[in-house]
Amino acid sequence: MGFIENELEDVRKLAQQNLPGCKLVSCVKTMVRAEIKRTQFKAIIACIQFPEKYPDLPLLIELKSKTLSDKLLQGLTNVCENEAKKSIGNRQVMPILEFLQNFLIENPLSCCYDEINNVKKLLTDDHDEFKLKQKTSSILAKIVFKKYFFHMKIYVPNNYPEASIEIQNTESNFPPAFQRHILGQAKEIARQCVESPLKKGKPNDPPFKPKPSLEKCVCFLVNCVKLLPNEQCQFCKEQCLPVDPQFIEPNEECPKHVERIYCGHLFHKDCLFTYMKTPPFGNKRCHTCGEKIFHHKWCVSDKLAETRWAHEQARERELAEVEDFFK
Repeated sequence: MGFIENELEDVRKLAQQNLPGCKLVSCVKTMVRAEIKRTQFKAIIACIQFPEKYPDLPLLIELKSKTLSDKLLQGLTNVCENEAKKSIGNRQVMPILEFLQNFLIENPLSCCYDEINNVKKLLTDDHDEFKLKQKTSSILAKIVFKKYFFHMKIYVPNNYPEASIEIQNTESNFPPAFQRHILGQAKEIARQCVESPLKKGKPNDPPFKPKPSLEKCVCFLVNCVKLLPNEQCQFCKEQCLPVDPQFIEPNEECPKHVERIYCGHLFHKDCLFTYMKTPPFGNKRCHTCGEKIFHHKWCVSDKLAETRWAHEQARERELAEVEDFFK
C-alpha cells in the first residue's frame, strides 16, 4: 500500500476511537469527510482532499457548519491550512481532526461569534470592555457612558442558543430602581428568546424555535446605559439624572426623585404628579412615544383626578373671593 492508503487505514482505526464526537462519513483516497461534534450547535464538517504531491504539500481543507459563522469557518480554515503545513512530509489528517476537536472544546463561545462581533461594534467608548473568557464560557462586560457604568458577567451555557445566557455579578452606579429594571428586562428578553409565548399564535404560524439571546440582551443594556443619563423629564424638560452619579437623589419621597414610567421614559416625581393631576384628563400619554402613562405610585382614576382638580379649583375661587372682599 502507498503512503495515503496507510494513512487512511490509521484514520479509520483512530479517528472515532481517539476523538470522541468524531464521525467519519467518508474515508477514501478522493476525500476524507468527518463530522466533529461537541454539541448540536458546535459542530464542524471537515472535507479533506489530498493534493497530487502529498505529503510534500499540505492538505486541501474545506470546513462547513450549519450553525457556526461563515466568517469564523473561513478564519479557522486558514489556521488549519497552516497547521497542515507544519506536518509537511508526514501524516496530516489526524493532526487536523485533533486540532478541530480541541478548537471546539477550548472555544465554547464559538457558537456566538457573529453576535460577539456585532456587540463589539456598539461599544465605542474607550472605557467599554467586552472580554471573552473561553475557559469559563463567559464574557466580562463593562458598559460606560460618561460617569455612569454597568458591569456584569455573562455566562453562555453549553447548549446555547437552546438555553439563554445568564447575567451574573452585576455592578452599577445607576439608581437602584433603574438597576432592577435594566437587569430584570434584560433577563426577560433572554427568557423570551428560548421559551415559547403563553399566547398561542395563528394555526398557520411556524412552531416556536429558540433564538440566540446574547446580542439582543447586550444591545438592550448598551442602549440603557448610553441613553438614560441624557434622558429629559417629560414634563419640565430638564435632564433627570445628574451629571455626577454621586448626586443621585435616593429618597423616593423627594420631589426631584426620578421615576420611570411604563414605556421607559422619565419624570421627576413632582412633575409626574403635577402632570397627572391637571387637565386634560383621560388617557394621559407620554410626550415622547405617545404610550399611555402607567406608574405604580399613581393609582388614581381619571374620574377621581378630575373631581379632585375641580374641588381644588372651587376652593381657590372661594379664597380669591374672600381676598377680594377684604381689599
